[in-house]
Amino acid sequence: MGGPASEPRIVVDAVWKVFGARCDEALAMSREGVGRSDVLEATGCTVGVRDVSFEVLPGETFVVMGLSGSGKSTLVRCLSGLTDVTAGSVRIDGDDVTSMSSSQLRALRRSKLSMVFQHFGLFPHRRVIDNAAFGLEVQGVSKVDRRARALEVLEIVGLAGFEQHYPQQLSGGMQQRVGLARAIAVDPEVLFFDEPFSALDPLIRRDMQDELVRLQDRLQRTLVFITHDFAEAIKLGDRIAIMKDGVFDQIGSAAELIRSPATDYVREFVRDIPKTKVLTARDVMQVGEGGEQRVHADVVVEHLLPQLLSSDSVLDVIDDSGRSIGVVDRAAVIALLEEQV
Repeated sequence: MGGPASEPRIVVDAVWKVFGARCDEALAMSREGVGRSDVLEATGCTVGVRDVSFEVLPGETFVVMGLSGSGKSTLVRCLSGLTDVTAGSVRIDGDDVTSMSSSQLRALRRSKLSMVFQHFGLFPHRRVIDNAAFGLEVQGVSKVDRRARALEVLEIVGLAGFEQHYPQQLSGGMQQRVGLARAIAVDPEVLFFDEPFSALDPLIRRDMQDELVRLQDRLQRTLVFITHDFAEAIKLGDRIAIMKDGVFDQIGSAAELIRSPATDYVREFVRDIPKTKVLTARDVMQVGEGGEQRVHADVVVEHLLPQLLSSDSVLDVIDDSGRSIGVVDRAAVIALLEEQV
């Protein structure tokens, strides 16, 4: 993933979402510290999102990870204005989404936002090219221009040659690529993904993850990605938020979550993740002078093992400019492997 800029594109401030007729009462109880189940029993209301705050930087992929019922899908619908928040605010480039009228929200979605859902939502009676161009059609772009743009994005997502097919003639993975093409055709600055790959077979899912990583490297958009799969979160996210019962247990990089889990809940998620496949040379390096062999700071530890097991037991760690920023030695990696046992 590319490096994000310094100013946040999305600012979420103390957002609550309560479902039910007595939401004001439920909100007041929740703010006093009453638990989710007790609020439900007392008021009949469900607290979907509970006092969530975070920021997402331009070019960043922010992943919200949690099990079913954790509130992650409700949260992303609040961010996009598909669901009204009960309290708090969501700002995108300084504009308060939570105070927008229906017409303002429609304009925002047409010009700046796109969403990709688990269910593709393609029009079965329209060919692939027209499905991909649908957002541009809504914007009023001419047929010639929108089809030209659709051809461009279909090639980007690997569907060149399938323009005249109907959705039912495509595999599930290919249909999801059409949904992705439709989302990026309008050139959005922000994309929201609500478990878009969870219904796909494992191999197709991995291909789609690779596709998204490749697209993000090329397009550098701001992404909020919802998933229940921690391995997927690690692969895609610059930062990951672990969500439980409507709140964030911890926000951090994959390395931070794995090395320093803040709660038992987070610890359970990261327990079986092979550290050598996630942590990089940057994560395990120390201050010092390296040997003759050099490695980039972003190389995962697993790929360092052959070099460390050879004659050189110390590797010089360099950044993008080629500057030495530390060393990795054999002892540090052995300690990491012992942690995994």
